[in-house]
Formats: sequence, structure tokens, C-alpha cells
Amino acid sequence: MGIRVAVAGASGYAGGELLRLIAGHPELELVVATAHSQAGQPVAAVHPQLTGLDLVFAETDPALLADADLVFLALPHGQSGAIAARLPAGVKVVDLGADHRLRDAQAWQDYYGSTHSGTWTYGLPELPGQRPLIAAADRVAATGCYAAATILALAPLLAAGAAAPDDVVVVAASGTSGAGKAPKAHLLGSEVMGDMSSYKVGRHQHVPEIKQATGATGLSFTPVLAPMPRGILATVTARPIGDADPREVLAAAYADAPFVHVLPEGSWPHTGATVGSNACHLQATRDIDSGRLIVSSAIDNLGKGAAGQAVQCANIMLGLPETTGLPLYGVAP
Repeated sequence: MGIRVAVAGASGYAGGELLRLIAGHPELELVVATAHSQAGQPVAAVHPQLTGLDLVFAETDPALLADADLVFLALPHGQSGAIAARLPAGVKVVDLGADHRLRDAQAWQDYYGSTHSGTWTYGLPELPGQRPLIAAADRVAATGCYAAATILALAPLLAAGAAAPDDVVVVAASGTSGAGKAPKAHLLGSEVMGDMSSYKVGRHQHVPEIKQATGATGLSFTPVLAPMPRGILATVTARPIGDADPREVLAAAYADAPFVHVLPEGSWPHTGATVGSNACHLQATRDIDSGRLIVSSAIDNLGKGAAGQAVQCANIMLGLPETTGLPLYGVAP
């Protein structure tokens, strides 16, 4: 018998990816998967890619989740706090939602408009000194998808003093699965195909998370909806301090990070190369005209940006090698 895990909110895209990763994980045993409107449905009826997984969605009842050793919360923002508060102290929890990421309660109120649920250990293992904190924690808040792509690109530059924290600009394109599985008119195929559009310009909710994790003090962030199912490509630029080579800074920071790959000179990240994996691909240069540092970052928003990141954190919390059960490489074409 493996380590017993449960997934709340398992009918969404991130929840389905969690179920897929858990099903292939050598140490984890899925004991319950919950949903709201899909309760009572077979998992394979909602996630046909999981045909053969003999499980039926249950109602999201904390009493059912409490029997697990570890619970993944893949719920909409603002819903994890109430569920987590009803779970026993001995049950480990990884929250894929935003409820427990921010230290600043006012920032939460400003960007999410509800009561702050408190702050948990931040679940980005690649940040300096973060792995031991995750290993010692019973409650971990996994990163947001845009935040993961941006922080991995930016944090080493600021930590090394190679970039100015008050002058960071990010433009990041995401696939439609980042908006969740609920039907929305602007996400219909006929609306998305052949089109790109910016949204939440000037007040995206991942801004305070990125600033908190990197130390950035001035951040302009523009998200873009791209006509693809999954993936994020973030372009991060910053005003340089000194003459450090940004690619060398990134390579040194991630020399021992199994999921972060600084690409060879001349090779630039593609979202398609990360699909299905827990990898982040990075490349950096210095703009020959403005002199600004430019970092390109690609991840699978359902992988390193959600379910993969959560399983990576769970592995560390459970004392397992952090790569256990996680795909290192993407799928193609």
C-alpha cells in the first residue's frame, strides 16, 4: 500500500492532470477524488484520457479527505481556505489555489476581493533555501502558473544584483486551459482560434505573488490569451545593473535543479517542448539596442504551473526524491 492521497476539485484541468500524475506515481495511492457538479460521475466520463482509472467522483466533504495522508486542493481561488481549515493537523496539504500564497492580507483583499485565509510555506522548490522549508511543512501553497514561469526567469537576476528590482516588465502568453474548465463564451474555439488578446491588463492577481517571491518592487505584467490548449511563454525584461551575463546567472542558479533547463546559446524556449512535463525552459540575453536583460521562459501551465509543481512539493514533503513520478521531458509533436 502506498502513501494515501486525495484530490479535491479533481474534475478541472489541473485536477485531471493531478489524477494522471498520481496514477503513474510509484509511491502514491489515490483514495478519493472529489468534485462539485460532477459528483457521482465516473472519473473517465469527465477525463477520457484516464479511461481505466476505476473511480467515481465524490462530493467535496472534508471528512472524506481527512482519511488521506496528503490532500491536494485543486479548487477555485477563494475556496481552499474553508476546506483546509476543517482538515486534521496531521494531514499534509498542498494547495494549488491562491488562498495561502500571499503574506500580505491587504494585497489578497485588493486582488482577490475576499477574506485572507492565512499564509503557508511557498511551494517553489527552486527558490534559494526553499526545499528545506517545504520538507518541514505540513501545509504548502503551490505557485500560480504565470508566477512560476516569471519567478524562475527573474528571481536569480535580482538575487545576484544583476537587474534593478524597480524596473521589470513581463508579457506572458498562456493557453486556454489556464482559464479553467468552466464554459465561457470568450474561450469557445471559434473565438480563440486565429486570435490573441490581452486581459486583466494592469491588475493581474499574480503580480503580488511574483513581487513577494522575487523581491521586485516595480513590475508591469501583461497576460495574453493564446490560441493553444496549454503552455505559457513569458518574456521578462529588466534594467541591468553591472555587466553580468544573464544566461550565466541563470545557469549558475539552476545547475542542480532537475526541472529547470537553461538552453544552449542560440536556442529559445518553445511551449510545445514543455507540454506534458514538469520542466521549465529558459534562455537569456542582453538587448543590443536598449541594453535591457531579456529572459524567455516556457512551461506547461498544467505541469510546472500547476499539477506537476504540486506533486514535486508533495514529494519533498513526504521525503521522496522530488523527481519521483514526474516527467522530465515533454511530448512531441
